[in-house]
Amino acid sequence: MARTQHTTTRRALRREVAGTIGLLADEDDFAAMRHYRTFTFDDHTAYLRQAEGLLRSLAEDGGHTTVVLFDPEEYAQYCAETGLDPDAPASRTRFTAELATTGPTVPYEGQPLSDLLPDLVDEAVRRATWEYATLLLARLGACAVCGEDIGRAAFDRASDLLVQLLDTARPGTRHLVCSVPTARETLLAALHATQEDDGTTKLDETEALEFTTVLAVGIATRSAAGVVMRTLIEGEHDRVQGWRLHGRRLLPLTAAEVFDAYCTDAASGDLVAPESGVDYCAAPDIGDQEPDGEHRH
Repeated sequence: MARTQHTTTRRALRREVAGTIGLLADEDDFAAMRHYRTFTFDDHTAYLRQAEGLLRSLAEDGGHTTVVLFDPEEYAQYCAETGLDPDAPASRTRFTAELATTGPTVPYEGQPLSDLLPDLVDEAVRRATWEYATLLLARLGACAVCGEDIGRAAFDRASDLLVQLLDTARPGTRHLVCSVPTARETLLAALHATQEDDGTTKLDETEALEFTTVLAVGIATRSAAGVVMRTLIEGEHDRVQGWRLHGRRLLPLTAAEVFDAYCTDAASGDLVAPESGVDYCAAPDIGDQEPDGEHRH
């Protein structure tokens, strides 16, 4: 009787424990881990199938589990810095626990792994983009003429522009995408916002921070950046509008320019058929457009 009660109590306690699983989503990453003797998996598909079964089992027991991407290169660096043996399961567990506090995670809520993995990769890309954009802003330093922190000034301006963008649309759901070309890659940030009938706007604060940071990079580096906004209103065609960044200002695109941008393949330059149920519209001025002063950033 005592043993039964002890087992029941332990199971109840297990449901109170939150866990994290580090997944090797990429086959190349999986192959890299196979160099370790204690990593006993030999087939990536079977590995993912077993991982999904474990996640399902933990969820059935009432536990909460988050999933993180396990990067073999970061793991090897972590072991070198901490003096851990990389060929030990305990080291992999400690690294995963570290990722749970510092890296992007996705909660497991019963979704198929085929749905969870793309979300996890997208989350990792978003985090990497934001970290890179933040680093770029920090490296700009102060203006040699006025002493103003260039990155901070650009971020403040980007924040103002985002507020003005959100104020332009009618009530509905809006999807905004900002693209900024850099020397290494094109930075992309997406923001989803919903404006209620009373004028209040609901948005994800993390997405707003990432969007503002990427737009700030465009402002600070004087890049040929752009913003596209898609507005969804029930019972109406989607409306697509766009702006191009010119210095510290967002200039509206015409309907033809928006159509060309959406209906041209970026890689080949070939025309792409327009979406049905979508209106490509001229963008409005977004209100307060400060002049580009000689030393503004």
